[in-house]
Amino acid sequence: MLILPSIVIHWEWFLRILIAGMCGAFIGYERRNRNKEAGIRTHSIIALGAALIMIVSKYGFPDVNEYDAARMAAQIVSGVGFLGAGVIFVRHGTVSGLTRAAGMWATAGAGSCIGAGLYDVGIMATLCVAGLQFIFHKGIFRKFTNQGQIIQIQVTQDSSALADIQHTLKKHGVAIQSMKVEVMDRDTLFIEVDGVTPQSFSREELLEEMMDKKYMKMFSYA
Repeated sequence: MLILPSIVIHWEWFLRILIAGMCGAFIGYERRNRNKEAGIRTHSIIALGAALIMIVSKYGFPDVNEYDAARMAAQIVSGVGFLGAGVIFVRHGTVSGLTRAAGMWATAGAGSCIGAGLYDVGIMATLCVAGLQFIFHKGIFRKFTNQGQIIQIQVTQDSSALADIQHTLKKHGVAIQSMKVEVMDRDTLFIEVDGVTPQSFSREELLEEMMDKKYMKMFSYA
């Protein structure tokens, strides 16, 4: 007689896990569109895992007396903190990855809410996190604040190219936060610059000057 109610309850738990994964994917979609690490897969797995641990924490020990469900759920924070520490880097005195780590932490929080049955809170948190990332990366406040800018460059392997690129960017007011350099082949380097530009920054002027460089193969804004 108790089999059917038990199956219904279990399917409701499965639904929580599924919704949590979808919420995580929704948050990760915005990052994937900007070619950032930790995109859809990472965020969906974090939210799904947080929901799963919350479900086990609340309902997995009915035979244990005086069990504190919050103790197991608290390990979600520790686990996501460990992941977050792995995506934060300090390069040349600048810190990168803080927004990525904060997004992962917030995603775990949303997944935990849904795992606990707080659907409305978890979904609203998901919309808030994704909405904030969308708003602040679409330049809605560009007239009032400095803006982040991702620049992708391909150059020939010239010994002076990196130093010249850094000098040119600084001349145009680009504050370099991080620079990633990859060897594409024996003749080509791929450079991705994460920088902050002032309100007076002109994309066209920088593009025109960069494309006049002899070593330049490709210059674009991500």
